[in-house]
Amino acid sequence: MFKKEEFQARRLALQAQLNPKSMMILMAKPHPFRNADTHYPYRPDSNFFYMTGCEEPEAALLLFSKDLGGRALFFNRPRDPSLERWMGFMLGQEGAKEQLGFEETYPIAELNTQLPELLQRVDAVYGPWGQSEAWDNLVFRMQAELKKKVRRGVTWPREFIDVQNLIDEMRVIKSEAEIAAIRYAVNTSVKAHQEVMKYSRPGLYEYQIEACFVYHSGLNNCRYQAYSPIVANGANACILHYEQNSEPLQEGDLLLIDAGAEKNYYASDITRTFPVNGKFSEAQKLIYELVLEAQLAGIESIRPGVVWNQTQQVMLKILTEGLVELGLLKGSVDSLIESKAYLQFYMHGSGHFLGLDVHDAGTYKKAEQWRCYEVGMVLTVEPGLYIDADDLSVDPRWRGIGIRIEDDIVVTKTGAEVLSQNLIKTVADIEAWMAA
Repeated sequence: MFKKEEFQARRLALQAQLNPKSMMILMAKPHPFRNADTHYPYRPDSNFFYMTGCEEPEAALLLFSKDLGGRALFFNRPRDPSLERWMGFMLGQEGAKEQLGFEETYPIAELNTQLPELLQRVDAVYGPWGQSEAWDNLVFRMQAELKKKVRRGVTWPREFIDVQNLIDEMRVIKSEAEIAAIRYAVNTSVKAHQEVMKYSRPGLYEYQIEACFVYHSGLNNCRYQAYSPIVANGANACILHYEQNSEPLQEGDLLLIDAGAEKNYYASDITRTFPVNGKFSEAQKLIYELVLEAQLAGIESIRPGVVWNQTQQVMLKILTEGLVELGLLKGSVDSLIESKAYLQFYMHGSGHFLGLDVHDAGTYKKAEQWRCYEVGMVLTVEPGLYIDADDLSVDPRWRGIGIRIEDDIVVTKTGAEVLSQNLIKTVADIEAWMAA
């Protein structure tokens, strides 16, 4: 899905931002053990994959600033037939040239021997300071190696710079290939959510709903989830990151499922809330339609040039007005928003960036100002209302209702494309789908 030219272009774009006489180092994260001699499935570090396309552990990328020749050095494992018999194909140095577009490749064992000499040429080193175990281990080794040579005139770079912000900003705007990967993950998740709605009924357990979603994701070539699915029946939906997924589905309850498949390491993130028995109660319907009204208005607010927080403000106003009309809040809407009284029922933001990470890289403010939407941004819009089962300040009919509706959006020249638009979300459509 991704061509090597895309990774080459990213490396050139990053090099152009490096200070003179500087070098950047990124390390592949280790392959963690699950237990004994069994590993977890390997998932590359998002930044490392973004800059290299490499999906293997034990690798390193070194980029030099333009004034130092603009070299891109790649260190990775050499091919080993005996290891390949157990673990499968390895890139090796020639594979890194052919498939990832590197001109200079070396065995990973040479990194420690080449690094001291390479460091003598630079005044600054960029790296993911404090954010990468592999990087921290490399720094320790560098320091140990250089301590031996300081007496012979080898100098340690004078400045250390965190590269995270530079890469984060690059990752905010998605390429066509990235959007295609997200779109595939979203379409797969839509199908899985549809199957979950058909499958759900009182007496099943939350973990069975999770299994249904994961099964249908895998059937459509998305083997991994972008995050642990949240399958929350009844009052469990008021726990924002509920992950126990162990309780039975009860007659008369709502079921909130927040789940998204991953494709080529790119995430989807969709939430739907629906009645376990296929029919909303009157109280559930009123809260649900309020959340849906807010979400639709929030999506409508998205277009290039609009500030990020505008979406939250649009949804906050609708939610607060609705809470007043339903008697859950009392007072003027403006004063309730100013005092943040809505936090009793709505305590998170409008959404987040989506990409290689489900909560993807990028800041929502620049120079203390909310950033504007730009073409190629991918994000979620996900208002919700959560009324605790033990909240004695509200009428009993509202207690234990937790509702969130979340869709995945790409910003276009004319507004917002809802990537997950094929997944139903009106009361009438949900009831009809489940009845059928």
